Amino acid sequence: MSDDAFVYVTYINTTPEKVWDALLEGELTRQYWGAHENVSDSDWKVGTKWRHVAADGKGTVKHVGEVLENVPKRRLVLSWVNPEHAADQARYTRVAMDIEKVGSMVQLTVTHDRLDPEMRKRITYGWPRVLCSLKSFLETGRPLDVWAR
Repeated sequence: MSDDAFVYVTYINTTPEKVWDALLEGELTRQYWGAHENVSDSDWKVGTKWRHVAADGKGTVKHVGEVLENVPKRRLVLSWVNPEHAADQARYTRVAMDIEKVGSMVQLTVTHDRLDPEMRKRITYGWPRVLCSLKSFLETGRPLDVWAR
């Protein structure tokens, strides 16, 4: 694993509550995350499992992990791994999502660390698209076509 973190910061013209809800509520994540949704086994409490699931009618699980920290409307930290590597603790990465009110905006900082080269490549491509789509969705009601080439 690398000690180098991937950090992405964006400013969104919305409220911390709306950003928080968009990160956690499957119905909302599905709208801006390219037909994928975040699902928790018990309301995102620390120690519970979570899944990132494709809305493909099959429930294909794309990522899994555990809620490591939850400070409502301010900070969410998750362990994160591809399901095929879930049995290998050394493959788990960590994602921290920090929400801070800045004037009339929200600063959302996503820090993804403990990365191996494969995961770094995937998230370097994925996070900017997802977070730009989140910003568009919250500001205009319209997400971006996240996976367009």
